[in-house]
Amino acid sequence: MDKIDRQIITATQAGLPLTPQPYQTIADQLGISAEIVMQRLSSMQKQKIIRRIGVVPNHYRLGYNFNGMTVWNIADEHIDKMGKKVGQLDFVSHCYHRPRHEPEWHYNLFAMVHSKTETGVKQQISAIAELLGDYNLGHNVLYSTRILKKTGLRIDSKNV
Repeated sequence: MDKIDRQIITATQAGLPLTPQPYQTIADQLGISAEIVMQRLSSMQKQKIIRRIGVVPNHYRLGYNFNGMTVWNIADEHIDKMGKKVGQLDFVSHCYHRPRHEPEWHYNLFAMVHSKTETGVKQQISAIAELLGDYNLGHNVLYSTRILKKTGLRIDSKNV
């Protein structure tokens, strides 16, 4: 990473500017072209300096007050196949495999669901259970009550 890459990260780490042309806004701030900003962001992704550029919604502000991390016990030999199916559901925002912590924690597939109603979340959980069928060896749901972390890499702007 060079000085310009660090400046781009510093300029974007709190989020892209809410302007019609956010890359141009950053470019103007740094005195470079929007094309250079986009090229460098793409290059940093390819080099795995940054993982992704994406929207990080605040579900509560959007009215999705029922947010549940569903956890599923799936036989290890079926986790990839079933995780892929669950992750493709349009109402699942996150889906990933995590290690079990036996004997207390039997679950190895996690899938985050969001709804504006409690009934909606329950319907989504039922849909996942139906999709998993006999592969579902047990499940639970952990409801969130607040957003814990919505940040990524942070670079001190004094060190840019």
